[in-house]
Amino acid sequence: MTEYTEEERRIVSYLRESASGGEGYFRAKNIAESLGLTAKQVGSRLPMLAEKAEEVDIEKWGRARSTTWRVTVS
Repeated sequence: MTEYTEEERRIVSYLRESASGGEGYFRAKNIAESLGLTAKQVGSRLPMLAEKAEEVDIEKWGRARSTTWRVTVS
């Protein structure tokens, strides 16, 4: 079982529930607003979670003005 900080646990839980249809596309800003965090808090953790999360696959998908993350439930 992967060890998470409280914020990482909240982010992974949110992503798992929000991508319950199999996959979803997210921006740090929108995740942050839903969780009461800042976009910087979320954005700095997503690359780390992409490496260590087992419950969801997090992939940097596109970059316009901000990065979009593709999340699929493992």
